[in-house]
Amino acid sequence: MDWSRTRYAKSADLHVAYQVLGDGELDLLILPYGLNVSIDAHDDEPHWNRFERRLGSFTRAIRFDPRGLGLSDPFEAGSALTIEQWAQDAIAVLDAVGSTRAALFATGGGGLVALMLCAAHPERTTAQVLTNCFARTARAADYPCGVPQHLIDSFFDAVLDSNAADGAADVALLAPSLAHDADFRTWWARAGRRGASPASALTIQSTLYSSDVRGLLPSIKTPTLVLHRTDNKFIRVGHARYLADHIEGAKLVELPGADHVPFAGDTEALLAEVGEFLTGTAGGGPSGERVLATVLFSDIVGSTSQAAEMGDGRWREMLDDHDRAVARQVRRFAGTQIKTTGDGVLATFEGPTQAIRCGVAMRDAARQLGLDIRVGVHTGEIEKRGNDIGGIAVHIASRVQAEAEPGTVLVSRVVTDLVGGSGLSFRPRGDYELKGVPGSWTLFTAEL
Repeated sequence: MDWSRTRYAKSADLHVAYQVLGDGELDLLILPYGLNVSIDAHDDEPHWNRFERRLGSFTRAIRFDPRGLGLSDPFEAGSALTIEQWAQDAIAVLDAVGSTRAALFATGGGGLVALMLCAAHPERTTAQVLTNCFARTARAADYPCGVPQHLIDSFFDAVLDSNAADGAADVALLAPSLAHDADFRTWWARAGRRGASPASALTIQSTLYSSDVRGLLPSIKTPTLVLHRTDNKFIRVGHARYLADHIEGAKLVELPGADHVPFAGDTEALLAEVGEFLTGTAGGGPSGERVLATVLFSDIVGSTSQAAEMGDGRWREMLDDHDRAVARQVRRFAGTQIKTTGDGVLATFEGPTQAIRCGVAMRDAARQLGLDIRVGVHTGEIEKRGNDIGGIAVHIASRVQAEAEPGTVLVSRVVTDLVGGSGLSFRPRGDYELKGVPGSWTLFTAEL
């Protein structure tokens, strides 16, 4: 499932770039204002790509660059930029894709546009999800949850400093869980430079953080879900509570975590809330949805003896280092980490080639820490259970991993049959009786 080619809608005299993903009955307009990243860069970042693909799995997801950003026409230098103009751009995109009514998924400053659309064009909106959003930013006597102006000014200076060391000074605020990921920081800085020039970025940010749409809130009748991560230090949770208190019937869900951008951190919990709100089922799919996936299990060889030798404190530090290294490789190969298993990980992938390459990379990363791991990979049908997964394929992958030798990636015959022509090579390990699984299973060691 890929985003279609970029098309353009006409908003007044400007061309607004948009893309569409999915073919669900529900139209979902994505409004990530304030991130200054063009739609043509989203798919270069695995977390963002995976997150929007999930939205597109149960909707017809529509994303676009508002005027002044990325692929869309720039606004005239020195001209005013308003929330109303951005709302006009959104309506133009909906018209272009033939959408009479759409749900809205907004992040940060996108909430201002979503609120404007729900107030001014209620006939075009079916629902809105406000993720880490606000009705205004700056603190005021009647808005104590706002941000002191001097901090807003400091943020502008840091983000727009062309002489900053890596151009990613805001990552620690917007995506703290990825702040130490060098690949993400490099992408973030590059995408931000491509998305908007310094002058355009300043105008966009100034519009977002000087706007105040509190007066619109009492008139909004659109069903509203307010999501907010409680430790978000960029837009604090008080903003969400204000929105929920002043929008009739709004539902507030406070989620653990500190990431402002929705595609970082625990995305599964957030997506489950969005899916249930928009479709009636968690994650947007039917309850107990079954899908084909490649399942990967790993564990550390000799973890019990190493823990005893190192002591609890040192072993805990080693486990934390291991978990970070493994999680990074899962992200690198576009996998989904389901959970840690104490001394290992359970992850899923859309295809077996990524899973095998990820397993090898995990092994190599663990060796750099002085650890040996073993990895098992199997492809089959899994059942989604909220944030967890189940089904016979999960059990088989676990049993395959249990048969792996230290430092190896062991796979089932199903996997080898699916990766023909990939350039991967395998060494037969023999036939095994897997505990609790009927029949005899031929297993292979991946050789990379």
